[in-house]
Amino acid sequence: MTDVVDRPIEVELKYRVVDLAAAERYLVAEEIGTFTGGAVVRSTQMEDRYMDTSDGALAKAGFAVRLRQSGRGTIVSVKGLARTEGAGGAVRREELEGPADRTLGPLEWPASDARALVLELVGDAPLVELVTVRQLRRKRIVRDGETRVELSLDEVDVVSRSRVIDRFVELEAELIRGAEDRLTGLAEVFTADPALAPASGSKLEAAMAAVRSGARRRRGNSQPAEEAVAEPPLAAEPHGAQPPVAPDHIEADEGLSADARLIVGKTPGVTPDDHVAEAGRKVMRFHLARMLAREAGTRQGQDLEDLHAMRVATRRQRAAWRVFGASFRPGRTKRYRNGLREIASRLGAVRDLDVLLEAADVYRADLPISEQRALEPLLADWREHRDDARVLLVRELDSDGYRRWVDDYRDFVRTDGAAVVPVGPTQPHHVRDTAASRIWTAYEQVRGYEPVLRWADVETLHELRIAGKWLRYTLEFVREALGDDAAPLIARVTALQDHLGLMNDADVSASMARTFLVEHAGDLSPLESAAIGRYLVSREREVARLRRTIGTAWRGVASVTFRRTLGRVVAGL
Repeated sequence: MTDVVDRPIEVELKYRVVDLAAAERYLVAEEIGTFTGGAVVRSTQMEDRYMDTSDGALAKAGFAVRLRQSGRGTIVSVKGLARTEGAGGAVRREELEGPADRTLGPLEWPASDARALVLELVGDAPLVELVTVRQLRRKRIVRDGETRVELSLDEVDVVSRSRVIDRFVELEAELIRGAEDRLTGLAEVFTADPALAPASGSKLEAAMAAVRSGARRRRGNSQPAEEAVAEPPLAAEPHGAQPPVAPDHIEADEGLSADARLIVGKTPGVTPDDHVAEAGRKVMRFHLARMLAREAGTRQGQDLEDLHAMRVATRRQRAAWRVFGASFRPGRTKRYRNGLREIASRLGAVRDLDVLLEAADVYRADLPISEQRALEPLLADWREHRDDARVLLVRELDSDGYRRWVDDYRDFVRTDGAAVVPVGPTQPHHVRDTAASRIWTAYEQVRGYEPVLRWADVETLHELRIAGKWLRYTLEFVREALGDDAAPLIARVTALQDHLGLMNDADVSASMARTFLVEHAGDLSPLESAAIGRYLVSREREVARLRRTIGTAWRGVASVTFRRTLGRVVAGL
């Protein structure tokens, strides 16, 4: 049995807010019972993702795991589900915290007691997301002698399948230092206030109740709430992991018969002796498998990373058609390219807005609460457009045309020789014979921007980003044939592409904010117009900063060292 004796204890009072305006006075009151407030109110935007294994191992062991992301990074909290009652009705439970990474699994988190406990309980089993809770937290420190309490007012959104399914507000008073019995004075004030009601459970319990309620509505299920509590966690993509993988391969389309599935290795497996067309088919098959492995998660919308990964896989396939497409008959393969363009467009419409919203959340995380609220009309408009784009995406994924396209395309990438343009015996048609010229041509396209780089406008730099993307893909698709020295070359091209990508995102944000201000000028208050204008200016300044600092990323791909290494790598084919 797991030893829990010496773990830290969280002690807090929790209340559900009935009247927000009335509860807000505790953030400015000079006195609350025996406590006095001196510190200023600080606000922050947080996203909490509650995790467990697919079989609920953490819950069975009596713990909940939360990944909290804010403007200051990501931390993991492991909280005991068992609670005891302390002074004034305070909730007492075990809690451990440590640094984490939202994109990685527990094995890759920095060392901490929280990480050690998670690994002790789940081993190498992947974590899946149960529910997401986003909250705007306003907090201050109040004191009674040597006792310090953090008072926080949390405006909570419960998010499931990329949609807000419940909203509520809580007031919490967490003991930071000092005597626990001093909480009694606060409890007496809060309990007597009709604007507050004692919280019956944790935020996780409230969020999961909302998820179960929504699931019952979708199923038309009338089972009692007591029975619903026993439902297992909702299935999701493993956190910090690739699509479900076996040690040596990926299987997509688990519902298909064995002979119809796509089974690929951990890499495309391109060799120097491959026919160019078959090398391209390997790349397409590999990334189609990854695309299909993320389709279910994209439909569910629980983890934005599923949609991101699915979009990346479609991009890789479209790039493969650009690099290898001349080796295939255009008339017989046009429908595959058109289908990829359509699904990539639907995925991109959602993902681009996700990126804008994530960046905006980071920007406003530590702003004053009035500024955060003033930005809400802009973000609400973006969320509405994102939700509309998601409806179109799911409709496309559900269509008969998409399913027929997937079936046909799957057959194509699994059939050697299909739609290949015939070549004569003396025509260059192997990777070792053709990759060098393709790589150098792609590199020449990038180097061509050097004379104009210092004064290039955003549009020109965006074109450079595209040229860098094609160079990167051309190298990546044959990296196994190129050998280990190709990896640092790809990393430098990626660094340039990422720098230019951030600049493009900031430019798009500024442009969309400007358009919103023009189109809604008569609907916005002066405070809202000013706040959105400041956000616009911040994005423009970010564009200018990234333009000024492009030199380091550029030198990474334009240096003599890069060219010499590239020449040596290509010569090894």
